[in-house]
Amino acid sequence: MNRLLQTDILSRAEALGLAARQVVEGLRVGDHKSPFRGFSVEFVQHREYVPGDDIRHIDWKGYGRSERYTIKQYEQETNFVGHLLVDSSNSMRYGEGTENKLEYAKLLAASLAYTIVKQRDSVTLRMFDDRWRAELPASGSMGHINAVCKTLEDTGAADKTKIAPLLERFADQVGRKGLVFLISDCFDDVDDLMTGLRQLRFRGHEVTLFHVMHRDEIDFTLEGNVRFMNLEGAEQLMARPHLLKPAYLKAVNAYLEKLQRACDGCRVEYVRMPTDRSLGSALGEYLVRRLQMGKR
Repeated sequence: MNRLLQTDILSRAEALGLAARQVVEGLRVGDHKSPFRGFSVEFVQHREYVPGDDIRHIDWKGYGRSERYTIKQYEQETNFVGHLLVDSSNSMRYGEGTENKLEYAKLLAASLAYTIVKQRDSVTLRMFDDRWRAELPASGSMGHINAVCKTLEDTGAADKTKIAPLLERFADQVGRKGLVFLISDCFDDVDDLMTGLRQLRFRGHEVTLFHVMHRDEIDFTLEGNVRFMNLEGAEQLMARPHLLKPAYLKAVNAYLEKLQRACDGCRVEYVRMPTDRSLGSALGEYLVRRLQMGKR
């Protein structure tokens, strides 16, 4: 099995599943609510009979009451397409080993892709920095998971983060309503980022933002004399972190609060993913929360 497909993570994710919480527009019969009407699963409404309709769907009891021919309509169930948008910009290089942001994002993307396809839905993958670096079309075959993992492994970090224009173009290109998972450290202007996310919500997509952060970025626990290097530029700065910590924490907490509030305001699910936390636990918690919210 590919190194990005870890049994402990996948078994828990597969058991919980990943159901759409709103209507989606799939291409075949599946397990999620569709906006299209048909003759299966759950009764929705009546409509007038027109010549050519299957007489098996006439409401004969209704005819007995009103002497009018009406057809029973039911909600179809369908599959969804899950769109994985993975940030591979240079800022994602931060961190060592399993706590490297890009490696954590790749593991998360592979786990989501496997879970989606395993439940008979389809998945696409796009890797980006300031442009699309790699793109895979939608597929629901298990063989597609190999292509997803290979693309994730082969794509290295490059250039600067520039999310908003890509999201706006993506929203214009993707016609059917689906689920969009943005996996990024969000090194971008919050207002610009939200412009792109709002476009996706306006088009009817269900959107989740997985905000991947290293613990150093959250708590700023660095000590001694440290050389700070801009991973998306040439700037460097020698400094003593304990002198910067109060101002840094004030700025980063304000940024996180603004991002959370903006996501709440446009109904984007915001999920912070610190790379020092077990992905199995973090992903499992997210899936459990989805299940609980879907039952309300």
